[in-house]
Amino acid sequence: MKLFFDANVVLDLILKRQPFFDYIAEIVTIAENKKFTLCLSSVSFVNVNYIACKFTDKKNVLESLKKLRILFDVLPVSEVEIDKALFSNFNDFEDAVQHYCALKYNCDYIIRRESKDFKNSEIPTLTPTEFLASIKF
Repeated sequence: MKLFFDANVVLDLILKRQPFFDYIAEIVTIAENKKFTLCLSSVSFVNVNYIACKFTDKKNVLESLKKLRILFDVLPVSEVEIDKALFSNFNDFEDAVQHYCALKYNCDYIIRRESKDFKNSEIPTLTPTEFLASIKF
């Protein structure tokens, strides 16, 4: 199973924002045990760095991104995803880019914080708590 993380979820993880952090950390822990693959777009790596550096030390952000790189597959965004996003029905361009990236690489779910962000998604979207409630071990 391939899980695509939206940038807001990754920010929750890096910045340890409650009440979201614990659920996201649980998903990452399960994934480390090879239950599923975690994916993040190349755009998200850049956006997460930019935003996280506004809230914490740049060195800490870089160290967090290095750890993420070990845990996550980085999916490239090309002009194809950009073009699809530009002409999509998504209200938010960045969400559209994320969606088309996840779609291109056959991700099974998009893990996101806000349900309104991906209402036009062709891929099922779940919050971290919804995802954890849906899996059975």
